Amino acid sequence: MSLLVVQLPARPRLHPQLRPAPAPELGWVLSTDGRTVQAEGRSPAALLPQAGTRVAVCAPTDVAFHRIDWPKAPPARLRAALAGLAEDALLDETESLHLAAAPDAQAGAPGWLAAIDREWLRTQIATLESACGHPIDRVVPALWPDTQARGHFHVDPEDEPPRPRLSWVDAQGVSTWPISGSLARMLLPEPLPGDTLWTAEPAAAAPAERWLGQPVQVASPAELLLAAAQSPWNLRQFELAPRHRGLAQLREAWRRFMTPAWQPVRLGLIGLVVAQVAGLNAWAWLQEREIRTRRQDMVMLLTRTHPQVRAVLDAPVQMERENEMLRASAGRAGDGDLETLLQVAASVWPEGRPPQTLAFEPGELRLGVQGLPPELIEQMRATLAPGGWRVEAGTEQVIIGRPRNPGASR
Repeated sequence: MSLLVVQLPARPRLHPQLRPAPAPELGWVLSTDGRTVQAEGRSPAALLPQAGTRVAVCAPTDVAFHRIDWPKAPPARLRAALAGLAEDALLDETESLHLAAAPDAQAGAPGWLAAIDREWLRTQIATLESACGHPIDRVVPALWPDTQARGHFHVDPEDEPPRPRLSWVDAQGVSTWPISGSLARMLLPEPLPGDTLWTAEPAAAAPAERWLGQPVQVASPAELLLAAAQSPWNLRQFELAPRHRGLAQLREAWRRFMTPAWQPVRLGLIGLVVAQVAGLNAWAWLQEREIRTRRQDMVMLLTRTHPQVRAVLDAPVQMERENEMLRASAGRAGDGDLETLLQVAASVWPEGRPPQTLAFEPGELRLGVQGLPPELIEQMRATLAPGGWRVEAGTEQVIIGRPRNPGASR
């Protein structure tokens, strides 16, 4: 499934008269597997490429993260409970902020809470969906708290002239400071973790290396957007949750399933399907081979028993016909002859109740009688059924013979 990741413009913080004109174009990246760049560019929202999944990314300075003890509250009251717990830590009024829970948040345990300007985010989502004509499946932060320490240098488009900033990510949260002055150096942990990952946007790479005194990994905007799209976070919660939750959850589950972390599971399922198909084909081939072997055995048995048969078309039918001819030539009664049917009827017929009429057809004997009790008919049927005989009772006759359908159960 194709993936389109769109960079939302940073939330303006200047006075309306001092704000720069809104950017008419949005940065985006298109990928078929979520890991490699298929296409990238900048375009108005109405001209964004089509994709199966659409993700919007918020700038690092637009999302604040707070560590709280997760409340034990029902879903309907969870948002109010979160606002009450985080009220002291939030700089703005809780009514003006949109809150989102961490993907691994558990009631009664510490967890992360994301806060972002509600009206700004609502406007961004509505504008983007109205312009492109498709829903935004997820809204994710560009950076989020992680056990892997990372320092990312970037430039805020509102700054004039541009001033590089450092966003620091670790298990304690996400913080952003300007690198001009000594504030950033004072607030960085001491000592720095040895496995710290230093990245920078192309526009901030040179100032970052001068400030840091070591090389940094330059990441293109497209690479940064794809990395953000792999975030487990989704800020579309509570009042900003998509209307079609079932479809959104299905898309989210499919997105997670297609991530690199699930690649071993996908390969295992593909291997299982291949093994099942191969096993079914092998089993079908064995079954077909066994059927051919049995047919050959039947033909060999027919030709050995009756050498006069030259052409074998239906071995079971021809074997039965040849056996009947041998029986008739030997003068022995068959199952469908009158003598055999009379013997079978005599073996179960009640004494003192002789039949009034008798009619014979090949394979069937009709005995006219009235007033036989049903339990007596059932006794006759139970006695003859193991031998493959059929007993039918009407109002004035009893029929004894072989089953009309050779495949019927006895």
